[in-house]
Parts: sequence; structure tokens; C-alpha cells
Amino acid sequence: MSSPIRRIAICTGGGDAPGLNAVIRAVVISASNLGWESYGIREGYNGILFPERYPEGGVFKLTRDRVRGIAHLGGTILGTTNKGNPLHFPIKLPDGTVRDIDRTDEILEFFAKRELDALVSIGGDGSLTIAHALAQKGLRVVGVPKTIDNDLDKTNTTFGFDTAVAFATECLDRLHSTAESHQRVIVVEMMGRYAGWITLHAGLSGGAHAILLPEIPYNLEKVAAKIRQRDSLGRQYSLVAVAEGAKALNGQRALLEASGIGQAERLGGAGEQVAEALQALTGKDARVVVLGHLLRGGSPTAFDRLAALRFGAAAVRALNEGHSGIMVALAFPNVNYVPLAEVAGRMKGVPLDSDTIQTGRDLGISFGD
Repeated sequence: MSSPIRRIAICTGGGDAPGLNAVIRAVVISASNLGWESYGIREGYNGILFPERYPEGGVFKLTRDRVRGIAHLGGTILGTTNKGNPLHFPIKLPDGTVRDIDRTDEILEFFAKRELDALVSIGGDGSLTIAHALAQKGLRVVGVPKTIDNDLDKTNTTFGFDTAVAFATECLDRLHSTAESHQRVIVVEMMGRYAGWITLHAGLSGGAHAILLPEIPYNLEKVAAKIRQRDSLGRQYSLVAVAEGAKALNGQRALLEASGIGQAERLGGAGEQVAEALQALTGKDARVVVLGHLLRGGSPTAFDRLAALRFGAAAVRALNEGHSGIMVALAFPNVNYVPLAEVAGRMKGVPLDSDTIQTGRDLGISFGD
């Protein structure tokens, strides 16, 4: 039988998302109500793996006072990173070559030394894959799904997504008037990596005339035809929403940086490619707006704030009930527990037969296919 829980640790990994601080607050308060102490790990697992970087301590105590008034704040008071995966940590050898090693045993040793009994890991696919590996090695772990991309399987939605969609929609709202004033095509590139959830939901809500998703390889002649059709009807402007991971038929995704040891590829440039091609195809002036990291920042919406608070409380509840190796997941109207084994390494893209895509087609939006 597992020993009683007295101290738990919390980490936030991957890209930041609105709602992270709300989860942290909910975990700390819920744990405190059970008589548990909570500790925060700085910048993913860096606070454990690189303690020398943090003179004030790579792992520090989180009290109720420390988390007061943070639920509405964007970002994370713990800091985060999407580099240095402890499962595949890059090291440079004496001959100058680089290889990756598994440093998760160091994390387990730290937990044992500091008498930390469990971990709440808040993150996306990469963070939950690490959490699953730690659980398999015997650490009590509960995962919390976080990503603005909404690409995690087994949960209706992730916190951060609603805030990102709301902001992207507001941006599209603003761009209608300037595009119409100048009779331009404006291409709006949005985050989401290999899933088109943000672009689809914001594109529909914000009245985009074409939406290009990673799930639907596009033919820009189809989009150009939509723009020409609008011109013929006297609508001399068009908005095109483009996911950063979208690609043309028989084409490649636009990259800023290729993948390497311990680092995923960096997407970027899709909007510029689309704008240049559409300007050539239509003869219209085309401009690009890249929303980029604006989608990650800011205060979480009420929906994301509530989801984050529910996730944090549910994570502590799950540990108190004796669960480990699970992720808390939204299954409206409840929060369920899902094995990390069913989540790690899996991505949830937009289903091609989804009602949302069908709604877009019914409204005459071009998906480039």
C-alpha cells in the first residue's frame, strides 16, 4: 500500500497558456485543505536538473499566500520551458557530437531525497509523455492537460484554447475594416502546430473567407477562385486564416528551424507563403498578420479559468483517492480520469467530418480543397 501523501510538487512544461496560474492556485489550496504541503518546480524540470541556475532555489514552497490573486493572471509563476526533455536530454560528447540521454532517474532521486510524495504535471503532449514515463518508474503522478492548441486526446477541450480563440477572433474582427478599406487580401497566421483547432474556430467566428488547416492540404487556386468570386460580387477584400502547420498539396510545411536532438521543429512562414502566392494568382495586394505568441498571453477567459480551477482541484482529488498515472480530463459536464498511457504520444486533430468544418462549408468558406 502506498505511503500517505504529505508533500506534492507541481511543474508546468511546454509553451505557456492562459490558465496555468489558476491550476497552480487550485492545486495548492486543495492540497492545503488536506494538510499537504505543495512545492513548485521552476521551468519544467530545470529546477531539479539545474539547481545552480536558481540561487533562490529551483524548487520552492508554495503557500496559500504565494498563490493569492493569481488565477486571473496569464503565464505561470513557476516558469516553463519547451526545451531539455529529460527523457531525451541532449549532451555534447568530448568529440563534439551530440546525443540524448534519459535523466528521469535524477528526478526520481530528487523526489526521494526531498520526501516529495507525488507530482502534478501540467502540460501538453510532451509534458504528459514525460509524466507517463515517471509514473511507469513508480512516481505518483497526475497530469493536467494544457495547450492552447487543443490537440490533446481524451479530453473535450484543454484550458488556454478558449482564450486563444477569443483573441484570434477579435483580431479577425479588427482586420475586416482595414482589409475592406484598402481592398486587400489579409492572411492571418495562427498557432496550433499540427492541429487546426484555433484557426478553424477563430476563422469561423471571425468571418474568414478561407481557412487553411493542417488536416486539409490546400490548393491555393481554389482559394484564389473564392477571392475572385467575392470581387465579382463587389466584395473587394478577403480574409484568409492560415494555421502555422498548414501545407499545400504535395508541399512541405513552412519551417523556421528543423528538428534536432532534444528539440522539436519550429513552424513559421506559412502565412507569408500563402500571401505571396495569392497575390500572384489574384493580382490583389496581399498582407500578412502573424498572431504568434499573442495567442499565448493575457488573462484567461472565464471558461478557461473555471476549467483550470476544476482541473487543479480534480488532480488533488485524484491523488487523495489513490490514483496515479492518470490525466484529469473534461467530459462535459464532469471531470474524468484517463490513463496517461492513452494520452502520451497521441495528437487530436480536427476530424474531417466534424460539424464545425461542415458548418464552414455550408457558409461557403473555402478550405482550399
